Amino acid sequence: MTAPLKAIDGNADLAALMTDLAANARAAARVLALAPPEQKNRALAAIAAAIRAHAPAILAANAEDVAEARAAGITSAFLDRLTLTQARVDGMADGVATVRGIPDPVGAITESWQRPNGMTIERVRVPLGVIGVIFESRPNVAADAGVLCLKAGNAVILRGGSDSFRSCRAIHDCLVQGLREAGLPEAAITLVPTRDRAAVGLMLSGLNGGIDVIVPRGGKSLVSRVEAEARVLVFAHLEGVNHVYVDASANLDMAKSIVLNAKMRRTGVCGAAETLLVDRAAAATSLKPLVEMLLDAGCEVRGDAAAQKVDARVKPATDEDWGKEYLDAVIAARVVDGVDGAIAYIQRYGSHHTDSIVADDATAAEKFLSEVDSAIVLHNASTQFADGGEFGFGAEIGIATGKFHARGPVGAEQLTSFKYRVHGTGQTRP
Repeated sequence: MTAPLKAIDGNADLAALMTDLAANARAAARVLALAPPEQKNRALAAIAAAIRAHAPAILAANAEDVAEARAAGITSAFLDRLTLTQARVDGMADGVATVRGIPDPVGAITESWQRPNGMTIERVRVPLGVIGVIFESRPNVAADAGVLCLKAGNAVILRGGSDSFRSCRAIHDCLVQGLREAGLPEAAITLVPTRDRAAVGLMLSGLNGGIDVIVPRGGKSLVSRVEAEARVLVFAHLEGVNHVYVDASANLDMAKSIVLNAKMRRTGVCGAAETLLVDRAAAATSLKPLVEMLLDAGCEVRGDAAAQKVDARVKPATDEDWGKEYLDAVIAARVVDGVDGAIAYIQRYGSHHTDSIVADDATAAEKFLSEVDSAIVLHNASTQFADGGEFGFGAEIGIATGKFHARGPVGAEQLTSFKYRVHGTGQTRP
């Protein structure tokens, strides 16, 4: 099922290949921008069916990637992000079906008004064009990004991590099959057919105007490189230095459930909690059971003096532990002075990704939700809900932590811009 790779010899050939890919994607983007919702939805239905039908091939390809990564000695958290299971493949297909069911954002009139001279002005959603997605380890991103861009009328160039190369190719085959069945250009969803790292630099250059937006989906080093080198717009996706703050008013049983899920459900995802903050006013009753619960669940706790005092298994936290994204079964823990102390701490050490407060006090909760400057803030809920699927988007292309254009889970709607349509009856400007 997988097409043979094109041979690439040297940087000149790679540059020529990438330029051709971008040109083809640009042509496909023009077709997609005008494609009716029904045609795009036919492609999405066919993609979902192809993913289900070819699950054995996807899992076989992934098994090869996992075996290679395990032999290279990768961490357990990285292995979890890389590994696909039947349930995760089914989840990919379900996500495609959800994307198919959401309203088509292209052409939607978001606002309309009439001027005193009789002209009517409309603000209308339009595609962005060609989106370059650079991601690491998680092969499901290929499906998520591909179908979201398709729904929003954009072409996409996918550059997956070398560790998930075989898995991404198997998933991409399903995406292309869906496009073909719906009569849409196969270049609408392009996978860079090489592990050569130089391809990333070429994408960041914009490929002579071939790419309109870059979305980095990976670790801090990747995002830093993209933000430093990209010559096109970037949807920033910083690391998930996420916090759960347990207020003095919190129900302890609820707090334990939320903290355990936020940290340990999946430790390697960007929505995992990395720091536990406990209100000093509740430390005497809440800190010990929360810390012991995490330790007993197999989570290493690195704490301040108060956290160390409640259990000998707590390791002393260093300055590097405050504001660190572990992506593993490790969490930092410390006491803060109420909701104001939690907000100040998150402002200093957070990454503006996802933060949660557990509290029965509505005033404290409202203050936290209003003043914590993160893309996602939650009250009495786990940080692991930082996911486009959980927001009803079907999938996500990433969690944008910047403040321009898109913020939080980036779904189909966030992958559009807008233009103004003006309807007149012969008006001229005096």
